[in-house]
Amino acid sequence: MSKILGAALGKCVHVAGILSFLNLAEQLGHETHFLGPATPIEALISAIQDHDPDVVAVSYRLTPETGEAVLRQFAGAVQKANLQHKRFCFGGTPPVAEKAQQLGLFEACFSGEEPLDAIIAYLQKRKSAPTREARSPQNVVERIKWKSPFPLIRHHFGQPTIEDTVEGIRQLSESGLLDVVSLGPDQDAQENFFHPERQDPKRKGAGGVPARSADDYRAMYRVTRRGNYPLMRCYAGTDDLLLLAKMYLETINNAWAAVPIFWFNVLDHRGPMALEESIRVHQQVMHWHAERGITVEVNEPHHWSLRDAPDVIYVATSYLSAYNAKAMGVQHYIAQYMFNTPAGLSDSMDLARMLASCALVESLADEGFSAYRQTRTGLPSYPVDQDAAGAHLAASIYLQMALKPHIIHVVSACEAHHAATADDIIHNCRAAQHVITHCLRGMPDMEHDPQVQHRKQELITEAQVLLDGIGRLAGSHVRDPLTDPHTLARAVTIGLLDAPHLKGSSIARGEIVTRVVDGACQAIDQDTGKVLSESDRVKRAMGSSAVSS
Repeated sequence: MSKILGAALGKCVHVAGILSFLNLAEQLGHETHFLGPATPIEALISAIQDHDPDVVAVSYRLTPETGEAVLRQFAGAVQKANLQHKRFCFGGTPPVAEKAQQLGLFEACFSGEEPLDAIIAYLQKRKSAPTREARSPQNVVERIKWKSPFPLIRHHFGQPTIEDTVEGIRQLSESGLLDVVSLGPDQDAQENFFHPERQDPKRKGAGGVPARSADDYRAMYRVTRRGNYPLMRCYAGTDDLLLLAKMYLETINNAWAAVPIFWFNVLDHRGPMALEESIRVHQQVMHWHAERGITVEVNEPHHWSLRDAPDVIYVATSYLSAYNAKAMGVQHYIAQYMFNTPAGLSDSMDLARMLASCALVESLADEGFSAYRQTRTGLPSYPVDQDAAGAHLAASIYLQMALKPHIIHVVSACEAHHAATADDIIHNCRAAQHVITHCLRGMPDMEHDPQVQHRKQELITEAQVLLDGIGRLAGSHVRDPLTDPHTLARAVTIGLLDAPHLKGSSIARGEIVTRVVDGACQAIDQDTGKVLSESDRVKRAMGSSAVSS
């Protein structure tokens, strides 16, 4: 790491910008020294000679004409003292920064208009263009480590036409705000990409970008090769999953794969496969990526909470997701934690649910398996009113930061009203970045709130009851019930894994009743209206299974 010397030069007493820069440098592990406001040129030259810094950071926020004169005097003093071999950077208002850039002394000039990523890049000793792609790691794990302690920023994107999507991705890349462009294809692209005869022209572009060829994906990836060179990944498909995986890797260098365990089949009407068959195929997809060293996310638990399943099912399926990924050979695993879903959860109970999930997922970590935390706001939790939605985005990200995420999947505040445009995403990512920076200065330790800890431990215990129940469904010949497709499918068909929104399903029970009680989503006894313990719920489901069989 570097030694950085900073000062506000000449008569300038404005130090907020230079201190912000030095504070960021300290968070990234650098040693910093600040000389204070209104530092005379002679004093700064002397300090450079005494401290022998690697980088000298100079700020000036007065008028451009005066600033240019002061900076020219400083450049002359640097040359006279034979210090031009040092690295110099400048921060000031845009007009002064423009004057500073013309002097040729400063290797970087910051005006406050740059994305945070550009400043981090400089502090990480990686210069800007033309070597910008090299300084923006193109592997998600490397990029997480490179940007730490700041999380990566991800956002989904897909417009109803290829042309609009390509142009939007170009804008997002040049903004430097997004680390990951998460491509959202329409349903025909997810299910019928290799079956044009099954595609419906009437729903082209509904719900995402209508990608219909590998060249479409190449065109979208090509415009990410600018700005901060964001990674690109694509939503999981619902049929021909291995063929799609290969195509995603070849066309967009898919940053990580996201697959479910129980979904994207006849259970949610999003794919043609039967439940047990799709579980088996999803495991094959995990294994295919694992063989190639590609990071995997199993986007399972939030599908249950989106359907109002109780917190215990969220926690248990978080563990099942990571467990299956590890069993399929995945080394680097992304666990996604969706906050604010279902609606009505309190922040304390929501955080407890996520901490319980983290504890179980990360209990699997060893030399061959690492888990990374990705958080997001639940889309259904957004109000339609845009003022309220903006406040909700900020409040949600503040809560998410208590989890110390490696990736924040920003969901724009406009999404309850309309699909996010590039302008929407830029606006919302700037807001998210401000909250993140604020939190990294120091925030209350919400994790150790007694109520949060009590609920966390309760959920860990109840999740184990559910996982044990799933294990007892397997026959004696089954080596590992938690990865056995038949056992996992049966957990759904008998109601061990269940959600109110599955009512009327031909393969799931849909009989569970849930309510938000004291801020937590709980299973409810239909007869008494009281909270149903997980041990009682499991006994009833197992008993019902025995009767039906």
